[in-house]
Amino acid sequence: MENNSQCIHYRIRFTRAGEILHMTQPAVSRAISNLESDLDVTLMIRDRKNGIILTDIGKRVLVQLREILKGFEKMEQEIAAEKGLEIGTIRIGAFPTASAYFLPKIIRTIQQNYPNLEFDLYEGTINEVEKWLASRVIDVGIITLPNEDLEILPLYKDKMVAVLRDDHPLQDQPFIRINDLDNEPLIICKGGNELPIIDTFNKTGTNLQVKFVVHNTSALLNMIQEGLGLAILSELSLTTLPPNVHVRELEPQVVRDINLAIPSLKESSLAVQLFIKTAQELFGCSAPKK
Repeated sequence: MENNSQCIHYRIRFTRAGEILHMTQPAVSRAISNLESDLDVTLMIRDRKNGIILTDIGKRVLVQLREILKGFEKMEQEIAAEKGLEIGTIRIGAFPTASAYFLPKIIRTIQQNYPNLEFDLYEGTINEVEKWLASRVIDVGIITLPNEDLEILPLYKDKMVAVLRDDHPLQDQPFIRINDLDNEPLIICKGGNELPIIDTFNKTGTNLQVKFVVHNTSALLNMIQEGLGLAILSELSLTTLPPNVHVRELEPQVVRDINLAIPSLKESSLAVQLFIKTAQELFGCSAPKK
């Protein structure tokens, strides 16, 4: 029964690939087998537990094949542009806050002038966005962390603020100095918020006491509401606040850099370059609000 179930699982995977390629499932299987035979390497393993898994060489070949396909797509875009047409697909990856704040306006602006361009959107953690860029699943990503393996283009400076409950001793101050937070129990939200906080505490000689680490803003705000500590969050991530939770400015000001990331600007397609140009015109290096 297990073997039969696993065969069905494989067939579903290959059937889906066949639908995309307009091929039958057996034809897809034969094409992969023929490619492995021609290359004299194993590109994928049929694993009973995890399904179809790419081998190490399979992963490297996949990156190269995606580069080849993007090269064809880039050539098609160049030819279309020469004829006064704009075609192509832009594959974009972003963490949820950036996806909600930046992408709708960028896409609307592009589609007003270039309605034939298409968009594939991928939403995940910053680490996932970086992996998608490395494996060439996406063309351009929005990240906050520095990455030496990618070409980084500054996009936006996101101001950080203190978030605390209305009965906290620091609540009555018009702004909160970083030194006021010495040994104060903080709740840290992962995903690009932590690095500017750590850097600022180190520069000001303030002791950072992390009481809890969470992975989403909603959980963090609920914990503040329950009096479990205070937090430093980016303004972009604060769409709504619980009724007894408030925001205070920080002194000195803390910002996190939000960047566009691409494998190579020089090798990017015309459509991707248009996305980057539009994003920078709309948001490029916007200073944090005073």
